[in-house]
Amino acid sequence: MKGIDVSKYQREIQWDKVAAAGMEFAIIRSSWGREAHQVDPFFYRNHEGAQKAGLHVGAYHYSYAKTAEQARQEAAFFLDTIKGLRFSMPVYYDLEDPSQATLSKSEATLVAEAFCRRVEAAGYFVGIYANMEWLNCRLDMKKLPYTLWLAQWGPKPGYQGNFDLWQHSSQGQVPGISGPVDLNLCMRDFPCLLKAK
Repeated sequence: MKGIDVSKYQREIQWDKVAAAGMEFAIIRSSWGREAHQVDPFFYRNHEGAQKAGLHVGAYHYSYAKTAEQARQEAAFFLDTIKGLRFSMPVYYDLEDPSQATLSKSEATLVAEAFCRRVEAAGYFVGIYANMEWLNCRLDMKKLPYTLWLAQWGPKPGYQGNFDLWQHSSQGQVPGISGPVDLNLCMRDFPCLLKAK
């Protein structure tokens, strides 16, 4: 499936035009951090608009956590933000912030594990979004048995591990969206899988 991921930076989106252009899914930023004011101001309208246009919808939370406890706090905030909403794509933990650069591989892995365990325990199909540096140097993916959303811009992916979603461009042009947008390919039938579960 072809899809996009969006946040407040895409501003108002004409989702009917996005669907007509052949986009089949959208991963929408819900929130970042762990404070009540850190909900993406366009999240709820994007969730509603994408679903009304017939796209499969997932969500992602941008992390600043540096400890497992902070990650659990982020998970609680994320779960409160998405409460009552339906998703036919996974929900993801976005790990890439420069403020986390001082974390060791084991510390970063514990952060990812703490968030994902909490969200999975709440009944969601959870995954991790990360770039090649994080995947190869900062995370022990053998300890993180979650679906992976790979961020690597270019004509083909270079990551040697397993992944189900690939963000291959940050400069997409899609009708209904002003300015550039991230483009993604999904290689797994998540809508069918999530419906079955």
